[in-house]
Amino acid sequence: MKKILIILFCFPCLVFSQQNLNFFHDGLNREYIYYSPNNLPLNAPLVFVAHGFTGSAQGIMSYSGMNNIADQNGFAVCYPQGTTDSWGDNFWNVGYDFHAGVTIDDIGFLETLASYLQSTYQLSQSNTFFTGMSNGGEMSYLLAFDGSNVFKAFAPVAGTVFPNGLITNLFTPNTPVPFFVTHGLNDNVTNFIGDSNDQYWGSYLSVDTLVDFWVNYNSLSNLNIDTFPDLNNNGKRTISYKYSSFASNSNEVWLFTHRSGHNWGDDGDIVIEQKIWDFFSLFSSNSTEINEINSLNNLLYITNLFGQKVIEKNNAFLFYKYDDGTTLKKIIIQ
Repeated sequence: MKKILIILFCFPCLVFSQQNLNFFHDGLNREYIYYSPNNLPLNAPLVFVAHGFTGSAQGIMSYSGMNNIADQNGFAVCYPQGTTDSWGDNFWNVGYDFHAGVTIDDIGFLETLASYLQSTYQLSQSNTFFTGMSNGGEMSYLLAFDGSNVFKAFAPVAGTVFPNGLITNLFTPNTPVPFFVTHGLNDNVTNFIGDSNDQYWGSYLSVDTLVDFWVNYNSLSNLNIDTFPDLNNNGKRTISYKYSSFASNSNEVWLFTHRSGHNWGDDGDIVIEQKIWDFFSLFSSNSTEINEINSLNNLLYITNLFGQKVIEKNNAFLFYKYDDGTTLKKIIIQ
């Protein structure tokens, strides 16, 4: 810990707070917001957060709460701005039916911008991540399939994939990646079960189809299911499905479902932006140090259904009691 603190204080990156900037790509002047906590160390992680359809960089920055997480955990954030279509709506080019013929290269823009920010602000080239809401979540999926290795892990929220879209290597990425999906079971904009006959957006895939692909592509065989406490008693419980492997340095795939609709995961029981960062930090090249610094609670004990203290075991419902008062119900399926 002392060594880490010395690094943080001796090598500050002199960039402060929010900047509204422009980046020229493919003949277009693109906009983005760059946010950096004060005294950010060199080689800090970088997280991209992409807005939804008709949204904006400013809007998703205010909505997502990611700046607060960046301040607490020491990483930079980029909020890129999509282009505007002929109806005046901001968008990411993911293959909507009504955008047929649009040739905006958003994949190239986002990957090039990430490389530029890494170089300009001396950020980590190996710890750059991507998340987004709705249309921005759909960009997360496409960037993962693109397999450029610019982004290390992805966390789409309320997004999907349009198989008739522009990407040519759908389901044939170059490399497995860590993947974290958050989606509402009552989402009536992007249905959890997909829609092969959607007449507005176009045909799109189910969440299960996409999660299953990344689970299989990462060769994951273990499943840990948790139900988060319904803290605000609204019945919109969040359940997490975490797929992993016993292999060292393996990726993971997470799925968080909730009983809310088309949103950022606003059921009140968890802070989804913190969970996204928790996931990303697992796959940072210095994840041990990051997890040690950011640990907020500790496991006190585990009990069975009868309240008896037990050790962790597979294929049984167990209750995990933490020192912040949280109790989680888990079943580890092997």
